[in-house]
Amino acid sequence: MHTIAELTLLLRAQIELPANFRLATDEFCEGWEFVRTGGVGRLERKIQSRGWHFIKIADGFLRSGVGPTSQQAIANALRLALRRVSAHFNAVELETIEITQYPWFFLARVLMCPYRIQQHGVAPVTDDAPPYPIPARSRRLRVGAANLFPILGGAILARKKMPVTTRSSGSRIA
Repeated sequence: MHTIAELTLLLRAQIELPANFRLATDEFCEGWEFVRTGGVGRLERKIQSRGWHFIKIADGFLRSGVGPTSQQAIANALRLALRRVSAHFNAVELETIEITQYPWFFLARVLMCPYRIQQHGVAPVTDDAPPYPIPARSRRLRVGAANLFPILGGAILARKKMPVTTRSSGSRIA
C-alpha cells in the first residue's frame, strides 16, 4: 500500500492531460490515483510549461476517519473526503493530516484542497453546476437585543403602543 503523507497529490483516473504527458501513478480507490513523485508545485510547473492551467478553485475541506492503524485511519478519512469532491475537480492535494491515538483505534483528520487541470484559462460552466448558496437572513431579533441596544430596544417597545390606522376601523392601539 502507498504510504499516505501530507502534500500527497491524487488525480482522477480518467483525467485529461496534455499530449505526451505521462505521470507515474498508483491506484487508490473509487477512480482516484496517487501521483508517485512530486507534489503540487512540480505538477503545476509541468502543466503550465505545456500551456495548460492548474487552478486551485476552492478552499480545503476537512474529513475524519478511523482505523486500527494510523495509515488505515488516514486512508478511510481520505476515502470519505474523496466522495465529497465535485466532478468539476480532477485533482486534490492532501494538505494536512492530524492523528489522534486512542487505546483501540486511531482517528485521522485530513484537510484536502481541490484543483482543476484544464487546457483553457476559463472553466466551462455546466447546467448542473450548483449555485453558490445565499444564507437566509433571520427576521427576528435575538433574545436580549433590547439590552444590547437600549435606544433601539426602547423604540421597538414604544412602537408597539403607537396608534395604527386601518381602512375599516379608523384608529386602534396596536
